[in-house]
Amino acid sequence: MIYLSTFAISEKRMRNPNVYPYNVFRSKEIYPLVFAPITIIYGNNGSGKSTLLNIIAQKINARGCETYAYGQKYIDKFVRECRFGVGEDDFGRALRIPQGSLYVKSEDILFEIKKIQQEDALERGYVYDLMRQKGTSRESAEQSFDSHENSFWSRKDILQFAQEKYSNGETAMQMLMDTFAPDRLYLLDEPEVSLSPQNQVKLAEEINKLARFLGCQFIIATHSPFMLGTLEAKIYNLDSECMEEARWYELENIRFFYEFFEKNRGLF
Repeated sequence: MIYLSTFAISEKRMRNPNVYPYNVFRSKEIYPLVFAPITIIYGNNGSGKSTLLNIIAQKINARGCETYAYGQKYIDKFVRECRFGVGEDDFGRALRIPQGSLYVKSEDILFEIKKIQQEDALERGYVYDLMRQKGTSRESAEQSFDSHENSFWSRKDILQFAQEKYSNGETAMQMLMDTFAPDRLYLLDEPEVSLSPQNQVKLAEEINKLARFLGCQFIIATHSPFMLGTLEAKIYNLDSECMEEARWYELENIRFFYEFFEKNRGLF
C-alpha cells in the first residue's frame, strides 16, 4: 500500500547559509521523492537522511517526530514549505495517512532498552536489600517484590521480558516487531542499530512481508548493506547531488564492504 505517494522538499533558501534545516539541502538539486511500498533514504553520516525523515514525520503529523528547544521556528517554516501527495485505493479514491503512522528512531529503541535495564537493576537491588537487611530468603524477597502495589513495580512483566533476552539486539528486534501493525505507515531511522547481521536480514524480510501482505508502507533511513540488499525497496541516494535513485550494489557503502572483503579474499 502507498499512503504517502510523493514528498517535495522546500526549495527556498535562507540568506544565512547555516540555518538548520535549510543548510542540509542547500547544495542539493531538489526533485519530488516518489515513494514505493518500501522506500530507502540512503546516505553516509551527515547526508541529511535523518533530517529528511523527521521533516516528513512532522509534515504528516506522525507520532514520534522530534521537536527542538532551539531553532524549531525555522524547522516549522521549512516543514510548511514542503509538500506531499497521497496515494489512491483501487477505486481511485485518495487515501489518508493512517492515524497510527509512526516515526521510530534507533535512539528510541535504545532508550527503551536502557529503561528496562535500569528497572531490572532496581528490582535486583530491592530483592538484595530485603535479603541483606532483613535476612529474608530470595524466594520470600521476590514474592514481596511481586506483591508491591506501587505503579512502578507493576511493570514486572516488562522486566521479565528483558531478563529472558540475551542481548540488546534481541530485545530491540522484539520491540520493533511488537510495534508493527497492519495498514500503517512507518518511518524508521536506522532500525538496524544494535542488530546483528542475521537479525538485520530477518528484520528486512519481515518488513518485506508487512509491505506485501499486510498493507504497510515503510520509509527507512539506513546505510546497512544487509538491509539494503534484502529490502524490496526503491532507494534514494542522498550522497548524490540530485538525490537520485540507485541500486543497492551501486552505493558507496556497499562498494566499501565489497572491496574490503575482496582484498581479504584469501582469508576465506
